[in-house]
Order: sequence, then structure tokens, then C-alpha cells
Amino acid sequence: MNPIIIAGPCSVESEEQIIRIAKKLKDIGIEYLRGGSFKARTNPDSFQGLGEDAIKYLIKAKEITGIKIVTELLTIEQVHKYADLIDIIQIGSRNMYNYELLKEVGKLNKPVILKRGLSATYNEWLNASRYISNNGNNNIILCERGIRTFETETRNTLDIQAIPYIKKHTNYKIIVDPSHAAGNNYMIKPMSIAAIAAGADGLIIEVHDDIEHALSDKEQAITPDELKEILDIVNRG
Repeated sequence: MNPIIIAGPCSVESEEQIIRIAKKLKDIGIEYLRGGSFKARTNPDSFQGLGEDAIKYLIKAKEITGIKIVTELLTIEQVHKYADLIDIIQIGSRNMYNYELLKEVGKLNKPVILKRGLSATYNEWLNASRYISNNGNNNIILCERGIRTFETETRNTLDIQAIPYIKKHTNYKIIVDPSHAAGNNYMIKPMSIAAIAAGADGLIIEVHDDIEHALSDKEQAITPDELKEILDIVNRG
């Protein structure tokens, strides 16, 4: 079975942008469109996302292309308001320890991507997942997105060892986010191939068709054509 591929821009920037990218991703066989709506940014002056408008634009892209949508929700209030509109809810690394939020998505009958915290151990990550499963939702997808180490040349350090560990100790799917791990787009292809070779069930990759004008994280985005190259390799599996 081919790996799960979730792709799209770091941020939804406009209705036209997300529909345009969704069409290009659909053309190369992508079934899941990611796009940031509410952006939890380390720098408060960075682009924070379009909020509810972004959700509307994602839904429009789904209506036009049939592609399923994935976005991060930051608060319990957002879960109550938007969960029914989204196909897969993402819980970001900063919210891995937000146990009340985890309990809330645990009440849903919907897939939840739980990203590993910046410095979380495997056990801390799995304990966080239990806040979801203990509330009834076992449809959990764990996401290794790199951890904070002493290395400064990359955004984070991708922990490939997390993949076999999770596969051995849980029944959950595990996907890898090479974009946030590397922070450098030239690393996305080799890290994606390595992740699938190590047993990852899929990838979540930042893709933009106008990288120079991306409003956030353009250094770690790749083009749809570059994503197609990755797909051709990992789908040969």
C-alpha cells in the first residue's frame, strides 16, 4: 500500500492560492490537503494565519477538487466550532502537553494527528496520546516532526528511530514531517525517502507553488513538481 501523503502550504494565504495548490496536488494523486489556518508562531510578529477565513477557503478547495482537508486547531473553542468541517485535525507540537485540548479531540470520531513535542520523550508523547484514546478516540496518527537538539544548522533534528519504536510499541500509524524537522527544502527529499524506508506510514510535507512569495516558512517548502519526484520514489516501495 502506498504511504499516506499530506501536502500543502504552511499557511492558507487566500482562497485563490489554496484552490490553485489543491488542484495541482490533486493532479499528482494527493488525497489530503494541509493548510495552516490558525498559526501558533514563536515570533508574535510573524503571520498568524487567516483564521476562520482559512477554514472557509479549505472547504471551498475540497468542494472543487474532492481533496480531504487537514488543519491544526489550537483551542477547545476551535474544536467545538470547526471539528465537523475538517477531515483530519492536527494537534501541533506546542500543544502536545495541552491535556484539556487532547481530551476534547478524544471525544470526536475523527482522525487526529498528534505531533511530538519539541523536546518530548517517546513515553511523554505516548502518554499524551492516551489523553485522546482514554476519551474514546483511538483514531490517532502520531507525527515525528523533529526534536530540539544542540544542532543549529537545521530547524530541528529528525528522529528516525522514533518510527520503529512507535511501530513496535503501539498500533498507531506514524507519519513524518521532514519540513519542520529540516527547515531546509533541499533536505526534504532524502529525509522523506529515509522515513519511508524506516517504516513510516506516511509523510506530511509543506508544498507551495510560489515559494518566493510564501507568507511563512518558505525555506522549508517544496514545489508540486518536487513532491512528484518524491512520490515516484516512495510509491515504488
